[in-house]
Amino acid sequence: MKSSTTIGPAPTDAELEILKALWELGPSTVRQVLEFLDRDIGYTTVLKLLQIMHGKGLVVRDESQRSHRYAPTQTRDAVEGGILRDLARRLFEGSTQQLVQAALAHEQVDADELEEIEKMIRQARRDRRTAGKDRAR
Repeated sequence: MKSSTTIGPAPTDAELEILKALWELGPSTVRQVLEFLDRDIGYTTVLKLLQIMHGKGLVVRDESQRSHRYAPTQTRDAVEGGILRDLARRLFEGSTQQLVQAALAHEQVDADELEEIEKMIRQARRDRRTAGKDRAR
């Protein structure tokens, strides 16, 4: 699986649901994805979506066995990052600060979640300082 920070076309909601299944399951057949989704959707619908996703480069297909196996071409982290960067660019002129402010303003965030967010910010600051020191060497 690639871990690059750039992805091709953003997945649709249905494609994202299938990607989540593949990230959880690992390389899987259409039947395995269908069972994981556990909702009223047909086999041929999942197959067609996987074929479209293969054409877009979102998944690879292993045809070495009778039942083809599909696997994502990008990590969950890479896809999330691409979607978030695109959202920040399109809606907030590329500002991560505005994106986070909007998320906090429009969502109920409990004290535990705020503490986790604060920990992430502290870690991001440490990472930036460490990266800056590494570049200075």
